[in-house]
Amino acid sequence: MRMLTRTLLGTAAAIPLALATPGLAAAAEPTDVTYSFAVDGTSVTNTITSAADGTLSCATSLAPAPDGVLPPLEDILGPGQTLYDGGDIEPGTSTQTVSDVPPGSYVVLATCALQDGDATEAMWVSDYPGFAEYMATVLPWTVYTVQQASTVITVPEAAPEQAFPSLDDLADAFGS
Repeated sequence: MRMLTRTLLGTAAAIPLALATPGLAAAAEPTDVTYSFAVDGTSVTNTITSAADGTLSCATSLAPAPDGVLPPLEDILGPGQTLYDGGDIEPGTSTQTVSDVPPGSYVVLATCALQDGDATEAMWVSDYPGFAEYMATVLPWTVYTVQQASTVITVPEAAPEQAFPSLDDLADAFGS
């Protein structure tokens, strides 16, 4: 009877400890992170929704996609990325915005990593042909592919300013 009592007390003490330890209490799930991309003028925004159990380290970057065609993976993973935003994301909904994007077509790549102390538990990457598979070969943790609303976005040319006032503006100016 004493052995049973000790076992039950030990188990009762271990349950709250397991729940209070993030790495042990909840594992990362493929659906913990979603991305949604939008263009507003010369800015591209990634809305990140996280149900992960902890702070994520995220990055959103753009790479040229001439004529709206996805470039080969090796073309976008090389050095020279200059259009990006990154930082830590708490659970809930957050945004990352890449500003001053020149007109053209771009592929948007997003990544978020969940860390527990010094160890990374999982990474969520954009749904791009070969991207998750590549990341899984170079990283020692679980890599999930995130479905998103759009992979290729287009930043439009700015509307040219009028060289001359419109006829309505002239009529207002002269009182007619």
